Amino acid sequence: MAVFTSVSEAELTDWLGDYSLGQLLELQGIASGIENTNYFVTTGNGRFVLTLFEKLTALELPFYLNLMAHLARHGIPCPAPVANRRNQFLGTLHGKPACIVSRLSGKSTTTPNLQQCTAMGAMLGQMHLAGQSFSQNMPNPRATGWRAATAPQVRPFLDAAQAALLDSEVALHAQCDWSALPQGVIHADLFRDNVLLDGDRVGGLIDFYFACTDALLYDVAITLNDWCMSADGILDETRSQGFLRAYHAVRPLQAAEQAAWPLMLRLASLRFWLSRLYDLHLPRDGDLINAHDPRHFERILKNHIATPHPVWI
Repeated sequence: MAVFTSVSEAELTDWLGDYSLGQLLELQGIASGIENTNYFVTTGNGRFVLTLFEKLTALELPFYLNLMAHLARHGIPCPAPVANRRNQFLGTLHGKPACIVSRLSGKSTTTPNLQQCTAMGAMLGQMHLAGQSFSQNMPNPRATGWRAATAPQVRPFLDAAQAALLDSEVALHAQCDWSALPQGVIHADLFRDNVLLDGDRVGGLIDFYFACTDALLYDVAITLNDWCMSADGILDETRSQGFLRAYHAVRPLQAAEQAAWPLMLRLASLRFWLSRLYDLHLPRDGDLINAHDPRHFERILKNHIATPHPVWI
């Protein structure tokens, strides 16, 4: 259940008085998600999603909302925030920051085919190009400092071999400086459940609340590690080729990026192994008990170490 804060039709009708969206026709809670309260909202003007932010603050949110508005204006199918009568994307409902965005069509998949992986690669390239003209900056909150601070907290829950692997990978990536690679806005969490598909076409990119500024190649690695991965943590070469070649056709990967690719796949694996270890063993108060299994990304990381993959373009 992802409705942490209940909103009645009467309360939403009153709140919508500050918008030009027409009469409220339907309000339906959304059961997915673990961070925020979400509702499907239908009005006389169309279909929308209402979000009440349970953890992010009003000071943190403008980056994400402005980014989505920027990408939507540049043809990327992502939720477009709706401005109120004061031309503000962010409002307050039940004392919490709240916004309403356009609702996209399509549904996510757990078993993407080659055509869908190819479409995802092309869309990621288009998103990265569109983000180049976005002027705001958000340093990656889960970069080197976060890894160094988080690893000691989860180490007590690991066996000796796991702890040694974690320590060696954290140390390895602390020595890497990817600042010379092409930088820009990245989604940083474009897993399959954050993409809506309309057949083999990408109908929408959602959940931008991990977005930040970092190496574009890092976003490619994060996305490919989920979309082109088998259940046993081994990359599917055919889907990986389709994904990377489609991305490269939109935003050609530089020689330095191609050289960095094997290590970037490992860094993307480490990031999610570490965050899933933390969410499993040290959940925050109020978090839902549905943490992802960290062993999945542990297997992926080990396989990337054992078999460094070419960039496949």
